[in-house]
Amino acid sequence: MYFLSGWPKRLLCPVGSPAEPPFHIQTDSQRAFFAVLAPAHLSIWYSRPSVLIVTYKELAKSSTQFGSYKQVEWRPDSTMIAVSTANGYILFFHIASARGEKYLYEPIYPKGSPQVKGTPHFKEEQYAPSLHLEMKKVLDLQASIISLQSMLEDLLVATSDGLLHLIHWEGMTNGRKAINLCTVPFSVDLQSSRGSFLGFEDVHIKDMEYCATLDGFAVVFNDGRVGFITPMSSRFTAEQLRGVWAQDVMDGTCVAVNNKYRLMAFGCASGSVQVYTIDNTTGAMQLSHKLELTPKQYPDIWNKTGAVKLIKWSPDNSVVMVTWEYGGLSLWSVFGAQLICTLGGDFAYRSDGTKKEPLKISSMSWGAEGYHLWVISGFGSQNGDVESDIKSSANQPGILQFQFIKSALTVNPCMSNQEQVLLQGEDRLYLNCGDASQAQSPRNSSAHSEHKPIREKSPFSDGNLDSQGLSTLLGHRHWHVVQISSTYLESNWPIRFSAIDKLGQNVAVVGKFGFAHYSLLTKKWKLFGNITQEQNMIVTGGLAWWNDFIVLACYNLNDHQEELRVYLRTSNLDNAFAHVTKVQAETLLLSVFRDMVILFRADCSICLYSIERKTDGLNTTASIHILQEVSMSRYIPHPFLVVSVTLTSVRTETGITLKMPHQACDAESIMLNLAGQLIMMQRDRSGPQIREKDNSPNQRKLLPFCPPVVLAQSVENVWTTCRANKQKRHLLEALWLSCGGAGMKVWLPLFPRDHRKPHSFLSRRIMLPFHINIYPLAVLFEDALVLGAVNDTLLYDCLYTRGNAKEQLEVLFPFCVVERTSQIYLHHILRQLLVRNLGEQALLLAQSCAALPYFPHVLELMLHEVLEEEATSREPIPDPLLPTVAKFITEFPLFLQTVVHCARKTEYALWNYLFAAVGNPKDLFEECLMAQDLDTAASYLIILQNMEVPAVSRQHATLLFNTALEQGKWDLCRHMIRFLKAIGSGESETPPPTPTTTQEPSSSGGFEFFRNRSISLSQSAETLPASKLNLQKTLSMPSGPSGKRWSKDSDSAENMYIDMMLWRHARRLLEEVRLKDLGCFAAQLGFELIGWLCKERTRAARVEDFVIALKRLHKDFLWPFPVIPISSISSPFKNGKYRLGGGEQLSKSQSADPFLNLEMDGRGPSAPRSQSWLGNIGSTRQEIDTVSSHGAQTQDAFLSPLLNKGDECSIGSATDLTETSSMVDGDWMMVDENFSTLSLTQSELEHISMELASKGPHKSQVQLRYLLHIFMEAGCLDWCIVIGLILRESSIINQVFGLMQSSEVDGEMLRNVKTGLYAIDRWASTD
Repeated sequence: MYFLSGWPKRLLCPVGSPAEPPFHIQTDSQRAFFAVLAPAHLSIWYSRPSVLIVTYKELAKSSTQFGSYKQVEWRPDSTMIAVSTANGYILFFHIASARGEKYLYEPIYPKGSPQVKGTPHFKEEQYAPSLHLEMKKVLDLQASIISLQSMLEDLLVATSDGLLHLIHWEGMTNGRKAINLCTVPFSVDLQSSRGSFLGFEDVHIKDMEYCATLDGFAVVFNDGRVGFITPMSSRFTAEQLRGVWAQDVMDGTCVAVNNKYRLMAFGCASGSVQVYTIDNTTGAMQLSHKLELTPKQYPDIWNKTGAVKLIKWSPDNSVVMVTWEYGGLSLWSVFGAQLICTLGGDFAYRSDGTKKEPLKISSMSWGAEGYHLWVISGFGSQNGDVESDIKSSANQPGILQFQFIKSALTVNPCMSNQEQVLLQGEDRLYLNCGDASQAQSPRNSSAHSEHKPIREKSPFSDGNLDSQGLSTLLGHRHWHVVQISSTYLESNWPIRFSAIDKLGQNVAVVGKFGFAHYSLLTKKWKLFGNITQEQNMIVTGGLAWWNDFIVLACYNLNDHQEELRVYLRTSNLDNAFAHVTKVQAETLLLSVFRDMVILFRADCSICLYSIERKTDGLNTTASIHILQEVSMSRYIPHPFLVVSVTLTSVRTETGITLKMPHQACDAESIMLNLAGQLIMMQRDRSGPQIREKDNSPNQRKLLPFCPPVVLAQSVENVWTTCRANKQKRHLLEALWLSCGGAGMKVWLPLFPRDHRKPHSFLSRRIMLPFHINIYPLAVLFEDALVLGAVNDTLLYDCLYTRGNAKEQLEVLFPFCVVERTSQIYLHHILRQLLVRNLGEQALLLAQSCAALPYFPHVLELMLHEVLEEEATSREPIPDPLLPTVAKFITEFPLFLQTVVHCARKTEYALWNYLFAAVGNPKDLFEECLMAQDLDTAASYLIILQNMEVPAVSRQHATLLFNTALEQGKWDLCRHMIRFLKAIGSGESETPPPTPTTTQEPSSSGGFEFFRNRSISLSQSAETLPASKLNLQKTLSMPSGPSGKRWSKDSDSAENMYIDMMLWRHARRLLEEVRLKDLGCFAAQLGFELIGWLCKERTRAARVEDFVIALKRLHKDFLWPFPVIPISSISSPFKNGKYRLGGGEQLSKSQSADPFLNLEMDGRGPSAPRSQSWLGNIGSTRQEIDTVSSHGAQTQDAFLSPLLNKGDECSIGSATDLTETSSMVDGDWMMVDENFSTLSLTQSELEHISMELASKGPHKSQVQLRYLLHIFMEAGCLDWCIVIGLILRESSIINQVFGLMQSSEVDGEMLRNVKTGLYAIDRWASTD
């Protein structure tokens, strides 16, 4: 609503000596001038720029006669000032332009600047006028003057002898007698026949303020009672006055009235503000709400503020500023939502934690449009060593100017159908829609399918009125700040209205005269080309965007005519391109709904216009036709009381019962906010329905409206949308209300399920209240989010040492910034529906929002809030909601996560209450295991550990550990090992952390165990024997995350238990020939593989079936089978299909029968692999990840005949070449040309490419070599043979045979190797 910005400014106060500081400030009705009072000085300040214009100093002689100045009041036309003095005199001053010199200050521009001095009103805007003060009249009232109040042409004065004087501004009483308050009858309401009179002596008015819309005075008496005095007829005499008491207030101190909302705010000695309104029927004073600090928010100060000292409503009546006797400022919205308070946080404490002296305020006044608050301050008595030495400048009263940014909704409520937040400062706009040029595509369109010219259609709109993408509306915390054109501001300050279009790409602002608009895409302002046209129009009722058009209501100064104008954004800003419609009376409010414009006029009538786009030739304009006029004068006492008026498609019956379903989105009702009362007028469908034939929409007879119905009280803002979405009807057809301190309300439609007949007893709509923690400024309907803004503060007092600071403003005040904020509200609504036994509606609503990214959070919030409230309630709850909420959440697949996340964020004491409602945690744990949701199961394990005996949690942990091992969730396995150890050693107080994010599956490839190893694992096999000893050292002591586990207490029972499970898993992996998984398992869990393999050499670590093992390893490590040599093929490219190789893409084998049993010598040339190989050969000889799966006819290496020679021999299989280039039927010439450039012989090249083609991915090679080291160390020679065959390196086979001959190898193993090799031989030759 209103937000503080930056630091306050201190104005230079040349007035008087320190003995005569200013103590009172009062603005004139236009807020252009400020009168500042000191004991014997009256000075007039100009507001922009903030400069002193003239000072009147009382002579010493007359000063003793009159006494010191006390209060000041302006005449409504700003030509006179009345000052009351201590000895009961009223001094009337006349303000005139100074003779001779008309202007006191003028701006100086640098040479060549574009500012034009010739524009109309330029001097009035840019120059500070020179004024002259002259005392015209002195009036002696012979009693101390307590209160001074301007009332139209008269001045109302209350004196301490209990009299009310009505004085004309010329200083005459006009023969009217003063009214004695004792003769005014007071009663509880105006209906009682006779009132009682003030029953105490020396009664007088302490403070009073006139309220035009209530036609009377809010008064505070000197004994603390408060009331309202109203004349019963037009004459203001004692016989005609009647008074009404507020029965509950006995400690009133001050009062301020809000004319727009008809509210009277009474400050009390207790520190709270009681806000009253007058009951329309009885005339009694009714308490509307209270403004008070809560002990929850301000525990140390809420009851120590002292009495309320001052209350001031802002110029637009949307917020109120309150200050207390002991200091501090607080800002509240109309109906009591707290926006700012300087008694807490950085305002009250320094960065070192010490408490600051609160700012004490003796007087304050709002500046034009509420952008500034002028304050006369004096900080409280300073007690400190430094301050006592140095007379602090802040100690003396001075004039401070606080700066504010406000929401566009405060002055232009038609913005409420938008999803953007727009804030306006005095010279800049703050938008939340991000940078339009980089905005995301809207949520329905998948991508920028086509980029049309910006003029025609924006690249990120998708034609229909869709809401903006979440990413642009919520993207980050920062605002998109648009500086308002200085050329426009110079002659049109202050900015009165602003509006943004549906897509958030264009903004328009209205100052004193005319308007200007800005495109976020081009980053340019567009102003009137003809300055006279701009200065001839005053926008009266706000402005709105309709597609590419700006719609505004204005007063034409030339023709003295009220008009409704439409300007096209893309054409030049000129009246020649505008469509102008004359209007009968002044427009106060304007709003747009679909293709209709709705005006509320000063004669209390509502006019509906249709607006449509017209293109004649090159010119595009909009045409406007009046559709309907509705008089509201019967229901509206004063036109100024209407806060907002809008058309909506909301109605009380649902679309199913309508005869014409297509009208579901028509303008069905008018919503009118009348001084906080939301009034709805629906179309009257009770009469005969008119059938539409061929008549155009302009001639269509619109249905009349029913009499108004009051929907809600204390309403500040209303949001509805004209979009439709069948999936989210609940949210889009609802009406959202912001109700100040009472939070928000939503008027939600209730739909029968599956188009069943609606229940006759079920209401069609329901009003649900809910509280949110932010002040709402926009509603994102489909996204179930409220957007807002919040003041944040930054302390800079560390920049100053306490010695030299002299309490600078930067030290006394934090720097204020405005931050974007948002809040989910869906859980509040679901909960309210469940409370009212509307579970079916809640389910429909929740299912429509289940795709939202934060939906799991919504369920969790709802469960958490209900649990906290019910489990910590001191009273027994007759009808608990938790079981209903638990049952509701089970309808969603996220049930298990929701419950466990809620439990983990709740204290242990509430767990029993929670699980009594949602079910036994053991059952929920088992459900997680069945659903393979191991991370959630791990969270349940922590709950079981705290709620069950260790044996139970151990049993469940074992289950989870085994499942995690099976699925290769290594992070979880590590946590489980720690957890099982903790249970065993009694450390169960430290539960394992819940596993985070995605675990890597076992197939993800790399063993990540090279981190702390000292050996280079890609070295060739020939160096193996030399490094054997070194390997023994490095690998025997694993240094994985839980390496320590194996060292000190490995003989304890708990470690034995864990080891048994690990051994069992390793045995399973070996039996199933899952060597890749075994490597990952050992590396991730620090499992001592070598030691275990040594023990299991003759049992689990035997190779049972060499052929199966060979096939399985080829498949697991993506290792290609041997490639046929080229010599026997005329052209490799003619023999089959080729596909891009690499990664895990397997190509189908095409075998060629004639070459199946062809034998070659060891160094056979191999096929060239096309031009893309050449780069690799030339550069790094890096292995290519080629893959070729074994098909049914694939052959493998046939090694047995030549084993003794130690040569690697291969029988070529007729697998196809895995192509890496796009050559399918290549021309050999091209390849040959490339060969010659490399100066390689054909056979050399074939040999190189053969070598490359026979290798798998580099990663697999590293992994296989590592496993080879491990098996070699453990003496599992049969596995070494298998790996040697796959790598096709004869040196490995030689080495194994060497080991078999030299060392005492088990005879059983030799026999196993022999049988295995024969089996491979048979398979290779026959299969």
